[in-house]
Amino acid sequence: MIELEDVVKDYKTNSGPVRVLDRVNLRVHPGQQLGILGRNGAGKSTMIRLISGTELPTAGSVRRTMSVSWPLAFGGAFQGTLTGYDNLRFICRVYGVDPADCVDFVEDFSELGIYLREPIRSYSSGMRARLAFAISMTVDFDCYLIDEIIAVGDARFHAKCMVELFEKRADKAKIIVSHDPGYVRQHCHNAAVLSDGKLTYFDDLDPAFEHYAEVTSARAAD
Repeated sequence: MIELEDVVKDYKTNSGPVRVLDRVNLRVHPGQQLGILGRNGAGKSTMIRLISGTELPTAGSVRRTMSVSWPLAFGGAFQGTLTGYDNLRFICRVYGVDPADCVDFVEDFSELGIYLREPIRSYSSGMRARLAFAISMTVDFDCYLIDEIIAVGDARFHAKCMVELFEKRADKAKIIVSHDPGYVRQHCHNAAVLSDGKLTYFDDLDPAFEHYAEVTSARAAD
């Protein structure tokens, strides 16, 4: 399970501290597929970073009894001077996976060809995203974190990613943050709405979408 209890996140700015998350509470169970809806700037990516452990809350606690992925297709943690292959080996060691069991899959899935053995600094953003997604699929996480709609490669490659994640790993928990209710409806069982630092959870999708439409309309009218 993943549990957030009274989580607060403040950031320092030149105008003083800004509270992005204000006493957020959430539980995600094994196999649950949860969508978190919010407008741009609502704090969705902040929540993903807190859940993944890459950031710590200002107050409150985040507890995990499930293994949690990094945000899928995020290649920002790659070491640019190393090759894609060497980055793969390093990440596998961190997560206790034998790199020899992963190379063939990553080579085939990422479709990087000879560039897998070239330095990451020579990659385009799309190549980084394809490598990051492929490596994410080599580690058997209990919960996958998805920050907005996964946009990896062309339509054919994107469809391949969706099969790998949502069909072959249908039994895994997923937390999807998005501003798109249609994407959440397609992939999630439950939803929560993040607005003004507060998180409101709904067991059913339709009430969540109605609440999201209300808070979005209210903010647009301000």
